[in-house]
Amino acid sequence: MDYQPILRQLYQDFNARHIDLVLAHMHIDVAWPNGWEGGYVAGHKEVRAYWLRQWQQINPIVEPLSFETRSDGQIAVKVHQVIKDLNGQLLSDEQLNHVYSFENGKVRTMIIEH
Repeated sequence: MDYQPILRQLYQDFNARHIDLVLAHMHIDVAWPNGWEGGYVAGHKEVRAYWLRQWQQINPIVEPLSFETRSDGQIAVKVHQVIKDLNGQLLSDEQLNHVYSFENGKVRTMIIEH
């Protein structure tokens, strides 16, 4: 299955802060990295709470640059991530990889590779 269109849409919906549209493409037991505070969150409820907390403090915008399907079936997405505080002050501007695995057509895990 070609997950690139789904992943592109996920980034667009994340950047627009449409949580429910993003969660609709995630497995109910998704494991998601808490790149802001550390560790992982699990499931839709924890991901939602994490993002709401994050967006009260910082304004991340993440744009996909390229996609690579790895030999194990995972999809690595090279992204450009810009994080600003709520006043528009730049906190971070970097490229990194988001690596996804899917189960039954939904995002099951994502890890961040720096």
